[in-house]
Amino acid sequence: MFDPAVFAARRDAYMQAIGTSGVAVVRSLPERVRNGDAFHPFRQHSDLFYLTGFVEPDTTLILRPGAETERVVMFVRPRDPELEVWDGRRAGLEGAKERYGADAAYPAVELNSKLAELISNTEELHYSLGLDDEMDLKIAHAIARLRKMERKGRRPPRALVDPRAALHELRLRKRPEELAALRKASQITSEAHVAAMKLGRPGSFEHELEAVINYTFRKAGGSGPGYTTIVGAGENATVLHYIDNRCAIADGDLVLVDAGCEYDHYTADITRTWPANGSFSAPQKRVYELVLSTQKSAVAMAKPGATLDEIHQFCVRSLTEGMLSLGLLSGGLDERITDLSYKKFFMHGTSHWLGLDVHDVGAYTKDGKARPLEPGMVITVEPGLYIAADAADVPPELRGIGVRIEDDVAITADGNEVLTAACPKELEELEAICRGRVRQA
Repeated sequence: MFDPAVFAARRDAYMQAIGTSGVAVVRSLPERVRNGDAFHPFRQHSDLFYLTGFVEPDTTLILRPGAETERVVMFVRPRDPELEVWDGRRAGLEGAKERYGADAAYPAVELNSKLAELISNTEELHYSLGLDDEMDLKIAHAIARLRKMERKGRRPPRALVDPRAALHELRLRKRPEELAALRKASQITSEAHVAAMKLGRPGSFEHELEAVINYTFRKAGGSGPGYTTIVGAGENATVLHYIDNRCAIADGDLVLVDAGCEYDHYTADITRTWPANGSFSAPQKRVYELVLSTQKSAVAMAKPGATLDEIHQFCVRSLTEGMLSLGLLSGGLDERITDLSYKKFFMHGTSHWLGLDVHDVGAYTKDGKARPLEPGMVITVEPGLYIAADAADVPPELRGIGVRIEDDVAITADGNEVLTAACPKELEELEAICRGRVRQA
C-alpha cells in the first residue's frame, strides 16, 4: 500500500482539475453473487482506489473542491463487531478519517439522505454514469429532489461530466510509485511465465499451467491475476481470449500464455508463445520469427512523440508483408492492407494503456487525432498471427498456429523502459527453457 500522502496528492490534483464549482462522486461497484450465497472476490473500483487506497465495498467518495468544510467525504460501512467476526475487520468511520484522508465520514446507509445536499449548488457533477444502475438511480433521485428545492436556494448541478475528462487523464500518466508497482508486477509475471514454460510438456494440461502461474503470483506477494489467465495450446492459441484452459498439451503444440500478476492493484500483461516439446517446427519458426521481428521493432518505436496508431500501422504492414511471404495472402501489399484482408490473421489492435486496469483508462485521441505518447504513459505492444485450424486457402502446415508476443513498455523522457524485459522471448531462449536447461544470466 502506498503512503497516504500519495492518495492525498492525487485527490488534490483531481480537485484542482475539477475546479471549485464542481463536485465528484466516485462509488465502489457492488459485490456480485457467484452462486448461492457465495460472492465473487471483491476488488475495489480503480478510480476509488486511486483516490483513497480504500479497499472495502459499499463505499462512496465525494470530493467538493469549493466547500469550506467537508471537502473530502466518505460513506463507508461502520464498525460492526458481530459481522467482523465473519467477514473481517472494517476501517469504519474513524478509520476513514484517520487513515484514508476523509474530512467527514458517514455510514453507507446515510448516502441517500445526504447526497443531494453534498452535490447541490455546483456547476458540474463528475460521475461515471452507466457503471452501476443502483448508484445511477441515487444520483437521479438526488437531482430530482434538488429541482424541487430551487425556491429554497438549493439546485442540482448544471452539467454531468464524465470522469475521463480529468480523473482518467491523471491516471494515464504514471507516477514513480505506480511505475515501481508495475515493475514488481512485471517481475512476478515473468517468473510465472518461465515456471509455465518449465512445466508445459506434452501430456500436461493447460489448467496445470494456469495453476502454476496463479500460484506464482500469490507466492510472490501479488493479489492474483489481473485478468483471467489464458493458456491456449495448439489450435486453442488461435482464439484470442481462450480461457477454458482444460485441454491436454500435445507433442508439437505451440503454447500461448497471456497472463499478468496484479500487485498493489497494478497489473502486468505479458504474452509468450513457446514449443511444448522444446523445438519449433520449421513452419512454427517462420511464423514466430515474423511476429518477434515485428514486435521488437514496434517496441523500439514506443517513445515520446510517437502514436499508438503509428505503431499499429507499422505492425499491420510488417505482418501483412509476412503473410504474403508465408502464402497466407496473395496479391500486392498495399492492396491487402487497403481491403483489410490481413484481419483474417491479425484482427486486434497492437497496444492499449496499462495500469490499475489491464485495459487502463485514458483517451486514445486528442483533438480528433491519435495522441502522442508522453513520459509516464505505460502501454502494451502485442502483435500476433492467428491461423485457424480450418482456415481455407492457406498452406496446410500453417493451420492451427497461433503466436502472440506482448511486452509492457513505460515511456520515458528519452525513449522507453521495457518493464517485462526479463521474460524470455528469443527463440533460442524459449527452446532452451522448454528443454529443461537453465537460462543463462
